[in-house]
Amino acid sequence: MSSVSQQLSGLKFACYTRSLIDKMIQNESRLNEARMNEPHHQIGIIRRLVKRLRWLGSSLFCLISLIILLAYLTAIPILQLIAFGYLLNISGRLAAGGRLRNALPQHREAGMIGLTAVGIFVAALPTQLLTHWESVAQVIHPNSNQARLLRSAAIASSALATVYLLWAWVRGGKLKHYLWPQPKRLLKEAWRWRTWSSAPDRLWNFTVSLRLPYYFWLGFRGAAGTLIWLLPTIIIIFAFREGESGLAGIFGFVSILLLAFSLLYLPMLQSHFAAENRFTAIFERREIRRLFLAAPWSYFFAMMLALFITPIPLYLLKIEATPKEVVWLPCLVFIAFILPARLGTGLALRRARLRKPKVGFRAKFSRMLARIGISAVVGIYVLFLYVSQYTSWDGLLTWIQQHAILIPVPFLSGT
Repeated sequence: MSSVSQQLSGLKFACYTRSLIDKMIQNESRLNEARMNEPHHQIGIIRRLVKRLRWLGSSLFCLISLIILLAYLTAIPILQLIAFGYLLNISGRLAAGGRLRNALPQHREAGMIGLTAVGIFVAALPTQLLTHWESVAQVIHPNSNQARLLRSAAIASSALATVYLLWAWVRGGKLKHYLWPQPKRLLKEAWRWRTWSSAPDRLWNFTVSLRLPYYFWLGFRGAAGTLIWLLPTIIIIFAFREGESGLAGIFGFVSILLLAFSLLYLPMLQSHFAAENRFTAIFERREIRRLFLAAPWSYFFAMMLALFITPIPLYLLKIEATPKEVVWLPCLVFIAFILPARLGTGLALRRARLRKPKVGFRAKFSRMLARIGISAVVGIYVLFLYVSQYTSWDGLLTWIQQHAILIPVPFLSGT
């Protein structure tokens, strides 16, 4: 009996030992597999990092291209309304519930336009260099063989650059298409009509995707509604701009009060108008008051950004007029400053629309503090606006040309 029990205990020990050995073998195999897969995991991390860096670089380039394009449009009369409409649309999309990542429409298209401009500039460099050498050769020795050779080389370089750019645009106009021309594909497909037949349609679709008429119409209505809000102030100021009597001072004080009252609502009314896409929405003051009750501090910070942080430093650029040829350069700064302000007003309205007004003493006290803060912001802005009529190049026109609520251009007379 004892021998049987000893045999059973020996079998149990053998089985236990075998199971331990199997587990050790399995753990070792898992460790080996982990070691083998570790380089692949590292490669995956590197790929994701490279992908994110590429996305970041592409987004920054598109944003810079968008700001430059808006600056060019702002510097051109009439087309200024397209840039103004685009800025209104930014805040309107956010106020209507849009996400921040989608707040800049057509920024990818702006990046393609910017990449096209860079491609043209780089491709034209050899032609410009050869043309310069040809002009120098003509000065040194007119009608020489060297001058004729350089002229022929410049023409050939220009033709080659044109084919290179057209081939990149036909394939999609992305960065990879500019960097690698695919010479084998060029030789196979460049002479075929189907390669170029769809180019006009794609160019038309790209132009339509920019939505330029929509932005122009939105900017036109937004500017008209804003000027209606400012019309009483403008009439009083220009009617008594030469007055020196006490009555003129009283009317001037009244005009400043009217302007301050309008500015309490105008930035948010513009965002509300763009979100609703109705002209009458820019006069719905009660709706803005209702939304203020839901998010008073969001309203305060948006007004702080729209009427104090971003527009006031720009008055330094309005002291001396800029030549017409380079007026778009200060417009770059104006667009870069006003763009965050439009984002802020849109985010504030979006938050107000998603919340319900709170009740109670604490909520009323908080709203009272926000009102005091907003009034102080508007008062500081009006004070700077009043001083700017004596420091700005446009003089009294600065009362009309308010870049905080109208077209972000430094000068009316400078454009």
